[in-house]
Order: sequence, then C-alpha cells, then structure tokens
Amino acid sequence: MTTAHSTPLPAAAGWLSRTEAWLDRKGKGAWIAAAVAGFIVFWPIGLAVLGYMIWSNRMFSCRKSSTATRMGHGFRATQSSGNAAFDAYKADTLRRLEEEQENFEAFLKRLREARDKAEFDQFMEERARRDNDAPAVPQEADARG
Repeated sequence: MTTAHSTPLPAAAGWLSRTEAWLDRKGKGAWIAAAVAGFIVFWPIGLAVLGYMIWSNRMFSCRKSSTATRMGHGFRATQSSGNAAFDAYKADTLRRLEEEQENFEAFLKRLREARDKAEFDQFMEERARRDNDAPAVPQEADARG
C-alpha cells in the first residue's frame, strides 16, 4: 500500500482537508476510486479530482510503503547489508557491470564511427562517379570572328 506522510490535522480543519488526509492514508487506490466515483456522480467532479491528483503529484509519484517509510528502509546500491561476503560480491558485481557498460558504449561508438565512415566513403564514390559520367560542356570556339 502506498501512503503519504500522515500528519495530524488541527481540530478546525475543514471537511476537504480531512477528506484529503483520509485519502492519503488509504493510498493511491482510494484517490483513483474517488476520481471514478466523481465521474459517475457528475463528470466535472471526477475531472476535478483527477486534475488535483495530477497537479499535486499524487497520480505519478512513487511513494515508499508505509512500513519502509516508518523503518527508514529503502534500496540503495551503496548501502551495506551487514554481511561482508555479500557486500564484497555486490561491489565486485557492480564494478563488473559498470565495466561491461563502458565496454558496450565504446563498442557502440566504434560501430557508429564505422557506419559513418562507410556512408561517407559511399557518398564520395557516388560523387566521383557522377563527376566522371557528366558530359563535358562544349566551349565556344573563338575562331568566329
């Protein structure tokens, strides 16, 4: 379940603020259900809820689960797992993957350069062939006088 940060509302909070906080506690599914219900009841309400979800970044944000947020857990490649053997394996694997990525990018660069050179050579050959096949332009003789 995805949830936003739950902050206590003041006692004087209006029904709109309380509804927003309640939907945030329930997660993205509750927001989607509210938008669908709004479209069913009266389409401008559904459109307004959908617009608010997009504007407030509730629709597309990737929030951590409430458990991960409370415990401070999250995936980080550089974070130690506490197991030295696994951390060494992970570091070696990440280093190897980065090296393979660099090698692949260098290969793609060489491939692009070779393709560009082949296209340029073909262009130059066609140009030379076109220049050789072009008929000579006759020049007027100055013998007339």
